[in-house]
Amino acid sequence: MYVSENVKIALMLTTLAGLSTGIGSAIAYFIKKPKTVYLTFSLGFSAGVMIYLSFMELLPEAISGSGEILGIIAFFVGLFFIYLIDRFIPEAENPHHGYQFSAAIPAHDNNVLMRTGLFTALGIGIHNFPEGLATFAATLSSIRLGVFVTLAIAIHNVPEGISVSMPIFYATGSKKKAFIYSFLSGLAEPIGGLVGFLILMPFLTEQLLGYLLAFVAGVMVYISLDVILPTAHRYGHEHSVISGIILGFIVMAVSLMIL
Repeated sequence: MYVSENVKIALMLTTLAGLSTGIGSAIAYFIKKPKTVYLTFSLGFSAGVMIYLSFMELLPEAISGSGEILGIIAFFVGLFFIYLIDRFIPEAENPHHGYQFSAAIPAHDNNVLMRTGLFTALGIGIHNFPEGLATFAATLSSIRLGVFVTLAIAIHNVPEGISVSMPIFYATGSKKKAFIYSFLSGLAEPIGGLVGFLILMPFLTEQLLGYLLAFVAGVMVYISLDVILPTAHRYGHEHSVISGIILGFIVMAVSLMIL
């Protein structure tokens, strides 16, 4: 059974992961020429952490708690769930079809830029919702897992914040507005965790938690393969990406052995 005191920690970590979207706005304004090699390495590291956690910790723990067949089914349900969310967002407004990590945004009409920023914020908010649920569920199972998931999601939320803030900043000339919209888009993650708490807690058993962990593993694998890694490769520095992935694997392997 879960430990009830983990609930507060789960909500706190989910909030921290979501608020990291706002960090992207701050970085975009305080660093004139961000080095994309650092970005690609950190995204690769994030993907490595999430993939390793999914296959080496979340899925095995889910299978041990809910059975192999049902656990694997729950894993694929998670994959299909996040896939549907991704497909229902139009490609032009879907931030997971390409971030623009650059201050050199072409000069377009301000209304078009503002619309782009707002729809990007909406798209990120929709994607962040299941990520919040993933962080919440992982923390309920283990605070250690929750911390790792929070770190991985927070890293890849930073460029999402940049993709929201830059077009809005160029459209309005207001850093404050750009930061606020970016910040609000990240709030979908703690909302996802809160909804998970309100809906699932009355029914939460060890078996249901197992299904949820497998579901979360599917969500995280999809996010890693379809979101984080393609985004990292758009900036080049392919060796930095794979280096980040390998380091993410190593860090998680060592951490899970000693913690």
